[in-house]
Amino acid sequence: MATQMAVNSGASLWGPLKELWETVEGAVVRRQPESVHLLDLQLKKHKPHFLSLFKNPVRHDPKSAEQREKQGSRLLPEQLLTEAFILSDLFDIGELSALELLLAGEQQQPYFPGLTRGLVAVLLYWDGKLCMASSLRSLIQSRQGKTFTLDLSAELVALTTRFTDELMNQGLTKRILTLVSEISVTREFERLQKERGLGNEKHRKEVSDLIKECRQALADSLFSWTCQSPLSKDDTLALIGHLETVTAQADGSLDSVNLALVMSLLYCLDVSFIEQGTEDREDLLQALPLLTERQYVSAIHSRLMDGQPWKLPGLQAVCRLAWALSLRVLSQLPQGSALVEFTEADESLADQALLGDVFLFMKEGILGCESFSQEEFYIRRLHSLITDFLALMPMKVKQLRNRADEDARLVHMSLQMGSELPSSLRKDLDHLMILIGEFYSKDPFGLELGVEFWCPTEKDLKWTFFVRQMGDLLPSTLYISYLRMLKGLANGPQCAHYCFSLLKTNGATHSDNIQGVSGSPVSWEHFFQSLMLYHENLRRDFPNPDAAQYRHPPLRGITQRELEGLTSFLELLTVIITWSENARLALCEHPQWAPVVVMLGLLQCSVPPILKAELLLCLAAFGKSPEIAASLWQSLEYTQVELNEIESSCEEYPLTRGFCHLISTLVESSLPVNLGAGLRVPGFQPYLNFLRDSVFLPFPTRAYRRPAEKWEVADSVLEVFHKLLRDYEPQPSDFIQEMVELQGEQVPAHKPPGHSIMFHLLNDSPMLALCLSLLEEGVRQLDTYAPFPGKKHLESAVLHCLCLLDLALQKEVMFMDLLRESQSSLLVSPLEQLLQGVSPQTRRADHIVNIARYLYHSSSNPEAGFQSAKILRRIANYPNIQTRLVGDFTHDQTVSDKLMAGFVECLDNEEAEEGTEKGDELEQPKKVARIRHETQIHILNLLITSLELKAPNLALYLLGYEVKKSVSSTNLQDPGVLGCPRSCLHAILSLLQRGTEKRSGPALTQKAPHLAELCYQVIYQLCACPDTSGPTMRYLRTSQDFLFSHLQHLPFLLSNQIAALSQMSWLMKTAAIELRVTSLNRQRSHTQRLVSLLLDDQPHAQHSGIEEETRSVSGFLHFDTVSKVRRKLLSVLDAIDFSQDMPELLQLDFFERTQIEQVISNCEHVNEQGHTVCNVKLLHRVLVAEVNALQGMAAIGQRPLLMEEVNSILQQVVERNHVRRSLSAKRQALQSWRSLVETLLTACPADLIPADDRQLIIRDLLLDLHDKVLSEDAAGELMPIVAGAVFTLTAHLSQSVLSEQQQGEGLEASSGFASIANSALHLILRKLLDFILCTGGGYQRLRAHLYGSLLYYLQIAQKPEEPDTLQTAMWERLTAPEDGFSKLQRENLAIIESYGKALMEVVCRDACDGHEISRMLALAVLDRILSIDRQNQWLLYVCNSGYLRSLVESLRQDDAALQTMLTPQPPLLKPLYIYESKMALLTRVAKTGEGAVELLRCGLVAQLMECQVFDMVPDSDAHRVMRDPSGFIPSPLDRYRQILLPTLRLFQVILTSTSINHQQGAAQVLQWLIVHADTIQSLLRCQELSMGALQELSLLTGIISKTALPGALEMGGEVNSAALMEFQGHINRFQRLCLSLLGRLAGSERERLLKQAEISAPGESAERREEMEVAMQQVCANIMEYCQTLLLQSSTQAQFSICLFSPSGSEPASRDGGRTDLPSALPSMAYSRVPSLGLILYLLKNSAADFFRFHQSHRQSLGKLQSLDQLPPEELKELCQGLVSGPGGVEKISSVQRSLLAKRRLVQLINNRAKLLALCSYVIETCLFVLWRHLEYYLLHCTPSDPKDSLLPGASLYRSRLANGESCCLLRLGLSRVSQQDLDVLKSDMAAGFGEALQRKLLEVEGLYSQVRSRYTFIQALVRRIRGLLRQSKG
Repeated sequence: MATQMAVNSGASLWGPLKELWETVEGAVVRRQPESVHLLDLQLKKHKPHFLSLFKNPVRHDPKSAEQREKQGSRLLPEQLLTEAFILSDLFDIGELSALELLLAGEQQQPYFPGLTRGLVAVLLYWDGKLCMASSLRSLIQSRQGKTFTLDLSAELVALTTRFTDELMNQGLTKRILTLVSEISVTREFERLQKERGLGNEKHRKEVSDLIKECRQALADSLFSWTCQSPLSKDDTLALIGHLETVTAQADGSLDSVNLALVMSLLYCLDVSFIEQGTEDREDLLQALPLLTERQYVSAIHSRLMDGQPWKLPGLQAVCRLAWALSLRVLSQLPQGSALVEFTEADESLADQALLGDVFLFMKEGILGCESFSQEEFYIRRLHSLITDFLALMPMKVKQLRNRADEDARLVHMSLQMGSELPSSLRKDLDHLMILIGEFYSKDPFGLELGVEFWCPTEKDLKWTFFVRQMGDLLPSTLYISYLRMLKGLANGPQCAHYCFSLLKTNGATHSDNIQGVSGSPVSWEHFFQSLMLYHENLRRDFPNPDAAQYRHPPLRGITQRELEGLTSFLELLTVIITWSENARLALCEHPQWAPVVVMLGLLQCSVPPILKAELLLCLAAFGKSPEIAASLWQSLEYTQVELNEIESSCEEYPLTRGFCHLISTLVESSLPVNLGAGLRVPGFQPYLNFLRDSVFLPFPTRAYRRPAEKWEVADSVLEVFHKLLRDYEPQPSDFIQEMVELQGEQVPAHKPPGHSIMFHLLNDSPMLALCLSLLEEGVRQLDTYAPFPGKKHLESAVLHCLCLLDLALQKEVMFMDLLRESQSSLLVSPLEQLLQGVSPQTRRADHIVNIARYLYHSSSNPEAGFQSAKILRRIANYPNIQTRLVGDFTHDQTVSDKLMAGFVECLDNEEAEEGTEKGDELEQPKKVARIRHETQIHILNLLITSLELKAPNLALYLLGYEVKKSVSSTNLQDPGVLGCPRSCLHAILSLLQRGTEKRSGPALTQKAPHLAELCYQVIYQLCACPDTSGPTMRYLRTSQDFLFSHLQHLPFLLSNQIAALSQMSWLMKTAAIELRVTSLNRQRSHTQRLVSLLLDDQPHAQHSGIEEETRSVSGFLHFDTVSKVRRKLLSVLDAIDFSQDMPELLQLDFFERTQIEQVISNCEHVNEQGHTVCNVKLLHRVLVAEVNALQGMAAIGQRPLLMEEVNSILQQVVERNHVRRSLSAKRQALQSWRSLVETLLTACPADLIPADDRQLIIRDLLLDLHDKVLSEDAAGELMPIVAGAVFTLTAHLSQSVLSEQQQGEGLEASSGFASIANSALHLILRKLLDFILCTGGGYQRLRAHLYGSLLYYLQIAQKPEEPDTLQTAMWERLTAPEDGFSKLQRENLAIIESYGKALMEVVCRDACDGHEISRMLALAVLDRILSIDRQNQWLLYVCNSGYLRSLVESLRQDDAALQTMLTPQPPLLKPLYIYESKMALLTRVAKTGEGAVELLRCGLVAQLMECQVFDMVPDSDAHRVMRDPSGFIPSPLDRYRQILLPTLRLFQVILTSTSINHQQGAAQVLQWLIVHADTIQSLLRCQELSMGALQELSLLTGIISKTALPGALEMGGEVNSAALMEFQGHINRFQRLCLSLLGRLAGSERERLLKQAEISAPGESAERREEMEVAMQQVCANIMEYCQTLLLQSSTQAQFSICLFSPSGSEPASRDGGRTDLPSALPSMAYSRVPSLGLILYLLKNSAADFFRFHQSHRQSLGKLQSLDQLPPEELKELCQGLVSGPGGVEKISSVQRSLLAKRRLVQLINNRAKLLALCSYVIETCLFVLWRHLEYYLLHCTPSDPKDSLLPGASLYRSRLANGESCCLLRLGLSRVSQQDLDVLKSDMAAGFGEALQRKLLEVEGLYSQVRSRYTFIQALVRRIRGLLRQSKG
């Protein structure tokens, strides 16, 4: 059954196994929740695989072939099949499995750039095997047992234990042992080589690593098992059988796999745990076959006692020793009595083991293996083996010592006799001591197991005396071994202390007892005495140490044996003082020994270099204490150590390395500034020169006996450079050449060493060249993937080089700035430019490429990769270099692929982890994970920086965009598609996509928040940049469905709130772009998906699970809230916390707060994210320097307190920085949220969100926003963004409601208004007003938004324009019931008034002063509220509180600013806009009687009289040139009109409001007219009647008609007669100009003007023409009204009435002069002659004709409006044309929109016509009246005169009336000559003109129009009278 299952599931040899490993790792290592269940499933599925471990499925199974036939067939490429067959033979797997493996290889190929699918398949095959083995190992490690525990849940442990027990019972051990011996790298490589299954070096390395790891994982599985529980008898014997055949490696050590198996056996035989007395001891004893199974013991015993030698006798000896110790333990247990026959053999077994050189093999075979020190439980087992031997077999130890003493005597004798050494010498004790020394000198896990040798534990105490026992009466042969043992046992802080004490006591006690010797040879005393003696003798012997004498090694002073002893003791001393500071200080300060002095002395004598090197290392250990280091520097100065060329001839350099190490230690401890003062120029320079010129620069060219040493030298000297540069901060003083006095003369001082290194790195120096060539060499060596001697040191040297470059790049900006400021003559070049130089080795500019290539090796060298990324990121800041870099990176395709792969590999790395703890506290794997994470951060920052620069840049290349062609032509694909390599973009996306399919959301956001934030930022930048946007968004949309899958997980709720907000911010910004783009491209389905995801409040089917927790009952009109969920947009808003805890103020006792704040602000800078933060390190330096500068005893006493305060300041600053970052993140998130909301509402097609939903959505958003911003603790910094959002939302709400009403729905709804209920609207208004009030005095700009919102809100209740059908009477309108608009308006007003004075105060204050835009909006709000305030509450407040007066008085101050508006190039137009807003408000105030009176009382007109701007009419022609091409800035003339027209409108309103009995208004306005009379007259004379001019005239004539009347002056109070005469003259002139204007407009100039308007602006002709028609009619109506008023005021009876028109009936148009003479004829006529009555008649006729034309048009438009749905599309388009800007605009808008626009246009047309009809009918009525009065006078009362007869009473009477000053504009001369003939002609002309047709028409006008209006039958009466006058003859 098992094999059958294996066949089926074996079809896939990689995918499922990878999945299995991920599940096992998730459960056992990462301890993910809910992993136990998944693990259970996987284990059931893969059990057959575990049982047949590593067995491949059987080939050619007929059943499976049948199954496949059923499934159908397809053709495969021949090449693929050939490769599949090769694979099948290679690995002995089924052809189909091989095919699947190949296809998997093809799919995974992008992850392995440069490999074919076959090669990838080979990797996958072995990776599958490794997954299997690793899973097995992890499962076994999770078991409970005697050695360790992983602290997993009981359920999981039960599952894995059950599963692994089954496997064990089925023969797992034997399977593992078979596999370990079967699988070998060489055999596999031979097979692969034959089938060309090996690729480049990297592939070979990866395959060999996988195979090795497979063997290792299998062996580890067995080891882990034996650690926890013993093997069965057969399995143990099998293991022993395997070990019998094991051989050693070339150096005599075991390989790591065999070591694991040896350790497995040692743990099998281990019973030491019995003595530990843990609580589960009894259970463990029960499970121990050694105690429970007699056969077990007997089988193993006989097997190990067997005399057959193993292939490795040493290994056999180890196993025998372990067994002997186990038997010794058993013999001491009660259960051991049964096993006496075996336990008695322990002695003989131990003897056999010793004969097999057990300790020597332990040292060479076991300790020699590299992996030994990497496994804690190997170390613990070996420790227990050694200590058990010492504790359990003390007699054996005694024997060994006796034997050693015996041997020592023999040796001594043979030396004295000069005979041969005896052959029977055994060195067991020697080996034991050296083993102990070696074993304990390495302690990678910091276990400090050696302490047990010094401190008695619960174990037998005998062996704790071992060290002392062995040291007593030590024979000289054991001296060195004993010292080496001590060196091992002194390794660790406690051990070193004990060892130090031992050596101290040894010296003291023995000195008395033994005569002739000053103490035990192993004591400080003895050692330092000897050193001093050596020093004395050597100094005497060699007065002149010269290199030649070194050539003879056997020196007279020191024999070889002594040399060994000395070096051993120096090594021991070094270890002790390295670990123990007390020892360091105690020895150093010892008055007699003075070790430092003696050692330095010895360095000057001629001793072998090896001893000098030891002395230097020892001094370096002393130098770890700063206090010793300082004196050591001085001593060094005096001794001047020579490092001569002797080493080069020996080709060994211990001395150089020792010296570098010493300097490195001293530099770290302390570097005195005035080093060497008095002897030479003080400073470190000579040392630096030596290190640079004599150590570093020659190192590559020297000969080395040991190749590894080359890199050791480089590493040690570069370490010094790195430390010096790291601690260097450029100071201004470094750039000034200072002088010092030396032996009486001035010499230049040395600069700090860091300065010198910087100088060399910023020049094309040999040092820089060597660093760069070292980097190249390093990357070349790494590319071979082969081990070589000194690899570790080469990697370390390379790392130092990279750090040097990075530090230089970091410090160069400041360095060069200071250099520039100092005007020094040093020449340096920026390093980034030097790095672009040409490499002498390759003749190419590839330095930066070499640096980047380290990323490719970041898996093996994470730190080098990290530094490389850091350097590249620094270089990326320089735009000019980027373009060249892209060229360098892409120059060579293979290098380019490697570089890309390097970057991608770093980003893909799964081991990276973001950490928060400090870096020093981490263990190695954590540290590496942190470094990998930082590398990713640097790469992303590099991309972000580069993307901001112009193309081509590095980011585009790394992200896979075109750099050779235009970026926008890129076609992004999934990796592998169309040969597209895996780029950084793919890596970033796969980082982000992990976990998006699960409920928990993207895993990266939680695992590495900062990294996720940067990833989202890169994506956003790509989408936002115009070049990359297209390709990126296409790819994200189609291949990845990126945005949808991420947005559905919003909001991200993490512990790191700042990162979560930033992530959401970038994501929302990207979503906004996506919505905009898909809307523009009409990709409706995409837009729809995102819109509904963000806005729906119905749960979504696909992930309703996610939403379950977030149900909420928001909104008050949702009756069915149960099924609702919170809208995604609102949940995101919930995630932004508006409150912000601010750090408390500093409480300082010593420092001055203001100064500290100043210092803090000086240390602030803007970081990469654009936040202003304080540089804490810099601040720390400044404050500590301040504390150090204090003098005196008191300061020293208070130093701790001061430092404490410094710490609290720094703590505070860190908090402040956090608050700033937090606020900034919130601001950004809110800003992004706002732009997303605005995009949703503005850019997306309106029909995606139905109107009713849209209003509810806006309501929810508005209410939530307000709730958050109005809460007590909301941060003020967020308010402006909220205000902006509120503004947009209210605008959209208003728009939505209005458009819904235009479509004619919802008006009659019972809930009130539209889809949104009135209650909701009221709530919004209340919140808005609360928001306005809560902003208080500050935040004026912010309130501008809120005023805008309020205006939009109030607009909702504004009734839209309705068509004037001319049917409804005034009364009906007044009595109509209240509609929705009025109701809402009334309720709004009630709410506004409930806020009382507080609100009035804020709005009025803003209206009067402050920021321009806020003022304009506040004025507009006031205007709006006043317009709906029927009770005039607000008006009263404005009047009474003095705000109105202040506004009126400010007009005078605006004058100067307004005058500047009229210059050809005005400054800003702000004053103009504010002025317009003010005038609008004043006009609103003037619309009520009280308001108008108040304005007059405030002296409004007087203020305006003083404004000179009205007299500055610009010249229209001169400024035509200055037109703003965009048309935004109006021409000077238009600007003048913008100033004049509001004033005229205001006057008109005042004149209307202050009805007749308030003549003072009229009098004041008339004074204004007279003050500016010249201007007014020039305007009335206007030559060219443009639209603007007509508007001016319509308002001016309106005002003149109400003010320039006789008698107006008397009302103005006392005026003297001269002034009266002058005023009278002005008034007469106004009248004359008005009448002549009538002549122009009523005459035929009118048609010309209308035609001209059409020609000048053909696009907007229809509307323009309509406006002009209205304006002309208005002017005519005003002038006719003026005439009428003048006639009525002069007299009520015709015979005393004045005459305004001459008695000529000829119509102006009857002179058929054609178009050409009109312009010339009309003006001259108009100014020279009094207009004739014929003009009035002409006007009457025209008006009647116009009336019918307008009436017709009005009717047509009304008809169209009523049947809007039936209108043909063409006509609709035509109607919309005027309202849509841009060509083809009509085509783009939807049909609904089109009919709305058409409706608007029709209402506009209808109302325009209604206005025209009203004006026409008014003109007709006044014309008739004027005609009637004149005809009555001329035909009934006028006396004709001949020229002679000029003194007739009629004429004189007329003249006298003129003299009386009654106004009249008839020229006396002309009128005094009215002859009878004139009157007759007048009568006949009039009779002809005023014919039947005209009369009928006029009566029809009355019938059509005046019925509904007032004055009915007025026309009829006048027509009748005129007809009567014309018929009767003069009585």
